[in-house]
Amino acid sequence: MPPSATRFRVRKIVVPSKAATPAGQDMPFAPAPEDDGFGDLNLVAGAGGGDAAAASATATVEPPAASAPGAEAGPKAALDPAAELEAVRREPLTARNLRTARRVALAHGIEAGSDHEAVMLLRRKGIDPFVRTSIRDLMREELPLPPRPDLPARVAPGQMPKKAPDPDRNLPAPNVASEAERVRAIMAMQRDIVRRRQRNFMLLLARLAFFVFFPTFLAGAYYAKYATPLFSTVSSFQVQQADPMGGLSSIGSMFRGTQFATSKDDIAVQAYLQSRDAMQKLDETLGFKKHFSQPSIDPLQRLAPDATDEDAYKLYRRNVKIAYDPTEGLIKMEVLAADPQVSEAFSRQLISLAEDQVNRLTERVREDQMKGARASYQDAEAKMQAAQQKVLDLQKKQGILDPKVETQIIMTEVAELEKTIRVKQLELDQLNSNPKPNKARVDGVTGDIARLNAQLGDLRRQMTEGSASEESMAQVTGELRFAETELQTRQQMLAAALQQVETARIEANRQVRYLATSVAPVAEDMPAYPRVFEDTALAFLIFAGIYLMLSLTASILREQVTS
Repeated sequence: MPPSATRFRVRKIVVPSKAATPAGQDMPFAPAPEDDGFGDLNLVAGAGGGDAAAASATATVEPPAASAPGAEAGPKAALDPAAELEAVRREPLTARNLRTARRVALAHGIEAGSDHEAVMLLRRKGIDPFVRTSIRDLMREELPLPPRPDLPARVAPGQMPKKAPDPDRNLPAPNVASEAERVRAIMAMQRDIVRRRQRNFMLLLARLAFFVFFPTFLAGAYYAKYATPLFSTVSSFQVQQADPMGGLSSIGSMFRGTQFATSKDDIAVQAYLQSRDAMQKLDETLGFKKHFSQPSIDPLQRLAPDATDEDAYKLYRRNVKIAYDPTEGLIKMEVLAADPQVSEAFSRQLISLAEDQVNRLTERVREDQMKGARASYQDAEAKMQAAQQKVLDLQKKQGILDPKVETQIIMTEVAELEKTIRVKQLELDQLNSNPKPNKARVDGVTGDIARLNAQLGDLRRQMTEGSASEESMAQVTGELRFAETELQTRQQMLAAALQQVETARIEANRQVRYLATSVAPVAEDMPAYPRVFEDTALAFLIFAGIYLMLSLTASILREQVTS
């Protein structure tokens, strides 16, 4: 079965026939006063008869050739064969049209000497060689298939299925339009296209006016006539770190940050000035809510008398703009108010609050550092005093001011006693060396030696053993030496603690942050806002962007739904 393709645009354009051409008109087929707009370009095939006109609407490969000028349609032409053949030759027929006519003539059994003669003979028989439907109907009529009751009807190769005529359906013959009617139909379609474009353009203008131009006009009117003028006060400040007192001799000071390494503090100050706490303190001191609740302020910027902190905070965020520049290390603040003096007062109060916040940022660090150093110093001082008191108690208890001196005195006495004993011993040996020593002198010297040894033993026992009521000199000396050593240690620890306190004080002073104001707030004499032109242009861009986004979204959804 040969493949079949769906044909598009096969509907014929039928225009009601116009009245007969007036007798005095020179060009019966010329269009009436309208012009098709295509100049001298002829886009319509010639009036070659009803079949040729139908072929011009349904042909898919080549348009049908137009008939010769002045020739009449149909087989009733009143020309002789030579004149008719000459008229066919004058027609703008292509080689393909002539080949098609020769094949159609052969299919009808017509013998022609040339292609133009084949066209002429076919037209005499009422056959248009340029209509494909004529060829297809011819093949259907010449090659019918025998019907088979057991199988559905099949079509042989090269044949088209023949549709059984419907006797109940009697359609009227189509009314073929002339060239003038075609031109008028084309112009009508052009006018319809123009009308539709104009209508779409007007609808687009209406949508733009409703969604873009009218809201922009309202915004511009508000900025120009009704918006309350706001005065701006601009200031700049930075957080600096205090220089360390004296020079840090340690090598670790080389790796410490400079006095401008305070980015964290700058960000903390910026966050604080944009917080609700700063807004509440500003309201408590200068009446932020009261200022923006005045009746002179327009309703869009005015606070209600019973406004909540949340509403006031939203207005505060709009009128107090704070930005931090990390490259310069500056915090830039812009404060808006309906009065220039009030705007300046708000700005100065916020700078004061920022200074307090900067002091609180390092206060805890400084207190922790000094607190630890002071506690260590106080503990070392208390222990040193206890060691010193212990030494005093031992001295009072033993009645000895300096154990070294006391020991030296006792040792001097012991040395003198030992020297005396040695002298007495020599004297006793001298007496005993006589054959008949003097007994009295010997007994006296012996007694002296015994007494000296007893005294020497007492001194030695006093130094080492002591008595029941008194401690030995060695014990007393040991306790005093231990107490004195502990006292010296506590004194060194106290000195170290004192040095630590001094270092902590220096470091705490180094942790101090200062708020240095670079640009002081000054009241302006001209309002900074609203900026009518800039704000109106911004409103136009915003509304145009919203409309463009919505229109694109709608067109995409419409395409998805209809696809």
